[in-house]
Amino acid sequence: MGFIHFLIRKLRHPDDYPAVAPLLNLIWSEPITAQELQADEEKIPPGQLHYNEDGKLMGWDRPKWVAENERGQVVGYAIVWRAPWNEPGSLGHTVVVHPDARRNGIGGALYAELMNWAREVKASRLVDYLRESDEASIAFAQRRGYVKGRHSFESVLDLEAYTIEEALSESIADAERGGIRFVTLAEEPGEENERKLHELYKTTHPDIPGFVGDYPWFEEWKKWNLQLPGIRPEWIHIAKDGDRYVGVVALQYNEQTQAMYHQYTAVLPEYRGRRIALALKLLGVRTAQASRVAYLRTNNDSMNAPMLRINRDLLGFRAEPGNFEMIRTL
Repeated sequence: MGFIHFLIRKLRHPDDYPAVAPLLNLIWSEPITAQELQADEEKIPPGQLHYNEDGKLMGWDRPKWVAENERGQVVGYAIVWRAPWNEPGSLGHTVVVHPDARRNGIGGALYAELMNWAREVKASRLVDYLRESDEASIAFAQRRGYVKGRHSFESVLDLEAYTIEEALSESIADAERGGIRFVTLAEEPGEENERKLHELYKTTHPDIPGFVGDYPWFEEWKKWNLQLPGIRPEWIHIAKDGDRYVGVVALQYNEQTQAMYHQYTAVLPEYRGRRIALALKLLGVRTAQASRVAYLRTNNDSMNAPMLRINRDLLGFRAEPGNFEMIRTL
């Protein structure tokens, strides 16, 4: 293939999403649609950046660019963003180029755009997540000064012929005998209970290895945890001790794959060691099986040994290529 002539321009909302979604689906484990990209964008107010007392970048914004070839086809995409709860100074980003258009300088040109913007806003840190099996992209990042940070593992549980072991199912009865009740959010609707669930997420999220920054406030958390496509209250299992929410498992359905993503699992620290997380996981597996999905997919930090043991050793999730956090200090 000969050299491709291209131009870089700002993304046009929403016209470019039908071309951007297939590009992202080349690098993401679970596919997304153009409609979902548009809906996500419309949930976010216009960018508003500022700086804290230490001069570190704060606030939020998300500029996006595409690369067009000589026929006007979108062959590359880049986004750089920060959310208000990100670590001060830090920006996340993604760059992707269609395989047929690579080795033409498109990735470098897109990266230059986001880097220029990052320098303009005085960011101090850039973060990307790359598939551990994508040696070319990792090399691209390392040539630009990125170093590997955390390693997250990906795991898949094939459900078509899966049978839950009876001995594992006892964890549910054991928890109930210990005073724990299991409900779904569908059984306990309303803002008061949603706020209790938010507090559980907020309390447990810092226990994820490598977590930095703040946690989203209730309204933002609800947007990205309860109001996404494929999220239903009956697919959010909650462990209760009296009226207190002490554990959760949340599943998200993907229409394109007809499968589910195991979005979040957590148990309060003082309730750990009682196999409540295993019980919640099993309730999630039962829900997925009842929904007749092909598989469950999940991600875990490589240092999260308790959750990895439940997923892989007890439940039988198979290992898939994971992701490296790639970090560049500016």
